[in-house]
Amino acid sequence: MELSKLGTDPMILMIKKIAMETDITHTNERFSELSESSEFLNLILNNISSCIMLLDKDLKLRAYNDPLLSIFSNKKNENLLYRKCGEVIGCAYQIEEQELCGNTSMCRTCELRISALNSYASNEAVFNEKITKPFFNFEGVKVDKHLQFSTRLFPYQKEKYIIMILEDITELVCIKEKMNHLSENHA
Repeated sequence: MELSKLGTDPMILMIKKIAMETDITHTNERFSELSESSEFLNLILNNISSCIMLLDKDLKLRAYNDPLLSIFSNKKNENLLYRKCGEVIGCAYQIEEQELCGNTSMCRTCELRISALNSYASNEAVFNEKITKPFFNFEGVKVDKHLQFSTRLFPYQKEKYIIMILEDITELVCIKEKMNHLSENHA
């Protein structure tokens, strides 16, 4: 469809302007023009497959994107804001021990917790670390999930937060294990 026939919606007008000025597929510089739209940014955040959580200094959830609800949370139709990270993602230790996130027997060694707190306290960014942890799913079944995660400090409006990005890579890990098993059997 011809760009001139798309209407006068501000987003469409911005896209038309950018399309006429340059090819946005070949440079990150032009992406910044679209990023001024909060609607555009929300569409991006809610349509990527990674869970993105904004946590405060107490590791309480302050904001999140939609994939959290379908991939990690074991709390259907519940308000997740201001709950601690482990509770939000269905940490098995928190549920089994009936303790708050941060007070279980495993919290002292939890890689997610340690990384988030280090990011907050020391501005230490963590990129693509891999872990395996037990979680409870929507049906209340305990499952081991293989995760890849990143954390970093996120200062915003004179406050400090932690951005945590979680990816469930369980399916990829299982496929890799099956391939390794098959290659060992045929060797």
